[in-house]
Amino acid sequence: MRGAGDKFSVGERIAFYRARRGLTQTQLANLVGRSADWLSKIERGERPLRNVEVLSAIARALRVSMTDILGQPVLFEDARAEDDVPAIRDALMAPGQLSRTLFARSQQRETLVDSLRCGQLAEFAWAHYQSGRVSDVVSSLPRLIREAQDLERQAARSAASSSQAWAVSARIHHLAATTLSKVGEADLSWIAAERAMRAADESGDALVLASAARAATHALLAVGRYEDALNLGETAARWLAPRVVDGDPEALSLFGMLHLRTAVAAARHQDRATAAELLRRAARAAEQLGVDANYWQTGFGPTNVELHRLSAGLVLQRQLTRAVVVRRVAGSGWRGLGVGVRGATSTSA
Repeated sequence: MRGAGDKFSVGERIAFYRARRGLTQTQLANLVGRSADWLSKIERGERPLRNVEVLSAIARALRVSMTDILGQPVLFEDARAEDDVPAIRDALMAPGQLSRTLFARSQQRETLVDSLRCGQLAEFAWAHYQSGRVSDVVSSLPRLIREAQDLERQAARSAASSSQAWAVSARIHHLAATTLSKVGEADLSWIAAERAMRAADESGDALVLASAARAATHALLAVGRYEDALNLGETAARWLAPRVVDGDPEALSLFGMLHLRTAVAAARHQDRATAAELLRRAARAAEQLGVDANYWQTGFGPTNVELHRLSAGLVLQRQLTRAVVVRRVAGSGWRGLGVGVRGATSTSA
């Protein structure tokens, strides 16, 4: 198909690669910070796309090169030095993960993994993620995931330090889920989030489990399962609530961030009242925390609450504008309903 690239417009190429990646217009638009209406107009050729930074963001989200998008050579280097997502997929989907009983004999001679060292490597990778070095994280994840799997097998064989081993595995799989969601691998993100939750359950650590639930909520948002994301996030927040009463800053940060993620889910589900209430709860947690902090890589605090308040408001405003336009067009009795709606919403995107 790439050999025929010069027969298509930029928008058509974006639509092609988006469909090949299994992404909806809404999912791709969210990955690049735009609206689904905006992307729809780009793909239909109704709006030109000349901004190099936006083109680069779309290429990264689709995991293709700028050449693939433009259909011609470009005079700057692709920022992605490596693409190890297939290796991450191989690590996550290793058959040995399906059953410890069936594969016990083949896994008896594995090298022992130091959970402390592995945990430190995981935190280094988290620091890279938060500094925007996503390609470095993608490159490191296959090894980290394999080591996490070895840690789980060690923990299953011996009770000594098993809680720490499971906690490290949960952190690594949480990072994998977050990173995979960032690069548009929504299905793999869910697999990693499920592994994070399972490991967190085994760890017996309340904060590890709350953090993993945050990852799973994010993965559900990425695939458009807003009600499920809301249910999981609220359940995890209620379960963590007793720790918040004591004023533990780590628990407050995770508690507040769970409410922020569920507020976004409620906004995307067009539930204004629930979104507003969840934002109020997050604001109270931020006020109790008192500062912008980064416990458990949450970046939680008063500033983050205001950013989420703005984001949720924009989502709700776009939905309200679309609903008003649809009602007006439907009430006008126009025959060209589909065309009329697209034309009207284009001015509000």
